Amino acid sequence: MISGWTATGFEHVAAAFERNFTERQELGAGFAAYRDGRPVVDLWGGRDWREDTIQLIFSGTKGLASACVLLLVERGLVALDAPLSKYWPAFGAAGKDAITVAEVLSHQARLPGTDFSKVDLLDHDAVAAQLAAQAPSDDPRAAFMYHATTWGWLVDELVRRTDGRPLGEFFAEEFAAPLGLEVWVGLPSALHSRASAMVAADGVLGDPEETDPLRQLIRNPLLVPGADRIWNSAEYRSAGLAAVGGFATARGMARFYAALLGEVDGVRVLKPETVQLGRRELRRGIEPFWGSELAYGAGFELQTPAGNLGTPADVFGHAGAGGSRHGAWPSRGISFSYLMSEVRIAAPDERPLDLVSALAAV
Repeated sequence: MISGWTATGFEHVAAAFERNFTERQELGAGFAAYRDGRPVVDLWGGRDWREDTIQLIFSGTKGLASACVLLLVERGLVALDAPLSKYWPAFGAAGKDAITVAEVLSHQARLPGTDFSKVDLLDHDAVAAQLAAQAPSDDPRAAFMYHATTWGWLVDELVRRTDGRPLGEFFAEEFAAPLGLEVWVGLPSALHSRASAMVAADGVLGDPEETDPLRQLIRNPLLVPGADRIWNSAEYRSAGLAAVGGFATARGMARFYAALLGEVDGVRVLKPETVQLGRRELRRGIEPFWGSELAYGAGFELQTPAGNLGTPADVFGHAGAGGSRHGAWPSRGISFSYLMSEVRIAAPDERPLDLVSALAAV
């Protein structure tokens, strides 16, 4: 059922991975971990999964994009406390001139959604222009609300305006190439054949009638009936959406976070103090529609009572819609990634929680 390997002392992680298939009907998945810069777990299995299978990671992409912004900060091209409009003047329209880069990264920009009936989801320039012209929501609930998709165009435009490259290209050249990562923000067409189809479990794709204006605004076009056809399309795979368009292997994501903790095969992209800056808490509170606590650094999710990224207090990383988990535990020198074929909405999702618990027991 499952393939791969674990280092000595990590065998129980493989047992937890196998339980997801035997007890939780996992369709296909991968799990990998590094400790002190070295791989210690690399597992895969299930329907249509091979050693080289690539999977969509949805909001796991936000961790990659956050690292790109931090590299620009390290190079002196971006300041977290500066208004986004300093780098993107058009963004200052409609009363947004004081919204800072840090507020954007920590989901405080008051732009949790936009009207996708007016723009093509995959047209970066059109969506970015619409967001630049859009007024921030004056609903008090929007003061700290997860920007599921809009976060990506705001951050990608920041990278384009300060560096000149789209975020996907920036990540490929500055992180993926030097680290040898199997991670892409925008999957090259030559690799589409390696991508496992993403499947929606029952109840994931709904289209409720909404009368609440804010709920209408944040309606996610990737979670409505038929959206699975978008997820698995060649156009979506290639688009490189900076919030929800990353593709990876589990070993690639675990290696990425390992390189934020220290050198991996002699390579480290971000300085330790830059990573520390990215992990500094910017906002914590109850997300008004989810009803659960969220905490953010400069784009990275931080520890909350739910423990979605494991139990260590210093955890940072980012989860992806439907179950994937990617992150690092600095005090343990451990990084990890779980990705899967079937998107589920169970809360809590025992598949990743059991795996990170097993990893923490080492």
